[in-house]
This record gives sequence, structure tokens and C-alpha cells, in this order.
Amino acid sequence: MPSSKRFDIVVFGATGFTGQFVVEEVARVLKEEPGLTWAVAGRNEQKLKAVLKEATKQTEIDVSDVPIIKADVADEESLKKMAEQCKLVLNCVGPYRLWGEAVVRACVANGAHHVDISGEPYYLEKMQLDYHAKAKENKVYVVGACGFDSIPCEMGVQYMQQNFDGQLNSIESGFFVKTGKKGTKVNTGTLHSILEGVGNFKDLKPLRTKLYPKPLPKNKYPLVKRGLLSYNKELKSWLVPFPGSDKSVVYRTQRYNYENRRMRPIPLEPYFQLPSLAHALGMFILGVILFVMSMFSWTRSLVKAAPGLFTFGLFSQGGPTREQIKECSAFMTFIGYGYTEKLAEPEDQHPSPPNKKMIVRLDMPEIGYDATSQCMVQAGMTILRETDKLPENGGVYTAGAAFLRTSLLERLQKRCFTFKVLEN
Repeated sequence: MPSSKRFDIVVFGATGFTGQFVVEEVARVLKEEPGLTWAVAGRNEQKLKAVLKEATKQTEIDVSDVPIIKADVADEESLKKMAEQCKLVLNCVGPYRLWGEAVVRACVANGAHHVDISGEPYYLEKMQLDYHAKAKENKVYVVGACGFDSIPCEMGVQYMQQNFDGQLNSIESGFFVKTGKKGTKVNTGTLHSILEGVGNFKDLKPLRTKLYPKPLPKNKYPLVKRGLLSYNKELKSWLVPFPGSDKSVVYRTQRYNYENRRMRPIPLEPYFQLPSLAHALGMFILGVILFVMSMFSWTRSLVKAAPGLFTFGLFSQGGPTREQIKECSAFMTFIGYGYTEKLAEPEDQHPSPPNKKMIVRLDMPEIGYDATSQCMVQAGMTILRETDKLPENGGVYTAGAAFLRTSLLERLQKRCFTFKVLEN
């Protein structure tokens, strides 16, 4: 990157609740790994000062003198000036389908790497289709879905690939949230991203036709997809399909690894993992309501106007309290199916069904803000510290494709991820 860059990192959208946590995590990480400069950016200077004041209070690290950059997604000139000043933008401004592209465009054009925490497949794949070539030309890395969507799943798949003794054929994942006595809530920003993503799902098909002109090789013994509601005896849990971006993001990673690294594609089926039938039915009903209400702009507006009413109180304008966040945690379970023997080529097929299984559990802190901020910041640090280990000379990638040969998995294990093999 050009040596004239004033800052190594800029946190854009720092005034949101997620941005607050990212600012605090940057402060902690840069105290442990000194030598990098940083700034915060957003529309309102007074609110940014308040964010830095709160970060000083929460981390006990004085960040009151961290520089402030005025930038607005509606003002492309301000985004250009922000990108010109830094090596890396941590973009916390969503929904990304509405606000993300302008920031990506400014970063690619002005030589700044870009990391976001989007869980919106259309946005993520459109950025790859439209900006991959230009990002490579300018030696810029754009890596999306670097929060809960979808680094835990990506790193879980990578851990399974590295530790499965034999040939991994397919994976099921289960996601479980553990709340404390005070419960939890989710900020409406996440709800808006869900509504936009689901409501515009039909736009994905023509986009993917352009992005993936050739299909991946078919698996002779594919993973059988479960129904809308099922019980898993091994996990002693009810499973409901997980509608997030994990499956689409992992697919993009597997496609890149197959086409560029000659690695065998690993299909993934993700699920919510729930403790009782009542919980599973509640999650299923909520999913149906959000799916139906996402179909039209006027119904999306209704949900945005009264989020608590349509989500049984799960989503709220203010999001969770810090006490609720501290009490919450989460884990993901990965069930890998495969073979004791490896085949020579990724297109080769075994003559019989899988004969080997591995179950791994990934424990992590609260996922919406705590784990997400740590994942995002560590992804950014990996880009800055290990650029020589990233693929090619730039481009738009998933975290799994970008960071396969870096230390990101080890970084996260030292910070917030704990893997445990339950069965092998």
C-alpha cells in the first residue's frame, strides 16, 4: 500500500452499537500489538467523541485523542477522502445492501482494504462480481462477512478440514445461543439486514448465474438435507434450518479452494440447534413470520416500525444491555462425515457411502457484538500483518478463502474461540 497513508486502520460507522464494540476491541488489540495508527469515522463528530469516551471507560485505555474523520455513506467525496488516508477500513455501516457498495467502491478506487460484517448474500456476491477485478488491479483486499456471519462457521469448517483423519465429505453445523438470567435482545440493524436479504432473495439467481458459470463437481454421496424440523439424537437437540449467510459464504470458499487450490469441495448444511421442541417451534414460527413479512416493501416497513411486536420482543431499537451481553455465550457444533481413505483428485468419488464421522464443538462469547467485534478486528489485523499470505495480489474474497494460509484461526483461538473434539 502507498507509504503516504496516514492511518493503518479506520473504524467507519463507529457510532452504532456494533461500531462501539469494534472501537473498544481495536483499542485493546493495538495496546497488545503496538505500532499501528488508527482513527474513527462517521457523520457526527460529537457522537464519535462520545464513542471514544465510552471506549476509554470500558477498556481503561485512554483513546480520547484518537483522530476523527467526518465521512458519510451519502457523500462519496467524504468516503474518498477517508479511504485515501488509511490502509484498512473496518466498515460497520449496515444494512450493507443499502449502504455498503459506496464504501467498497471508495476503498477499491483509493487503495484501502475493506472488511465488513455483512450477512447479506446478495451484497457479498455482488461485490465479488463487480469489484474483484478492480480490487486485484489496485492490490486491495475486500473481505466480507467477517463477524458472526460467517467467520465462526468458516473457521469451524477449516478446523474440520485440518483435523479430520481421512477424507472429509460433508458437514452439518448447529448454532446454539445461551442467554443469562436477564435474557437478550438483538439490535434492529440486524433485523433490517435480514429483511432486506430475504426480501430480495430472488435477485440472487441471475447474479449467481454470472458469478458461477460452471457447477462444482457433484458428490456421489451428498449430505441428505433435513426437514424444516428434526431431532438429532447425537446432539440431543432439535434442528431448524439456519437462514443466514453461512451456507452461501462457505460455498464461495469451497469453490475458490477447488478452482485455485485443487481442494475437494465440502458441502455444508447449517441449522439452529435448540434444546426443546417448544424452542424449535418458536424459532420456526418466527422464521415464517419474517419470511412472509420480507416479501413486500410495505410489510418490511411494518416490521421496522414495530420490531418487538413482530419478533416476540427479540429485536429492539436499543439492542441488548452490556449486562445481557456479558451473560450470553454461544457455541456451534460441526458434524463431519467422510472416509478413512483419501482420494488423489478432488473430482474422484468413493465407491461407497461415508464410513467415518467427527463431531467438533466451537465455544465463543456473545456473538452479536462481543465475538463479532473480535472476529472483525482480527481479520483486519491479519490483512495488515500477513498480506504476503493472502491469495494473489488483491480481490474480493470470503474469510475462508482469504485467510486459509494465515494465522487467523490461531489468533481467534487465543482470543475468543475454543474448539473441542467430541467424537472422532
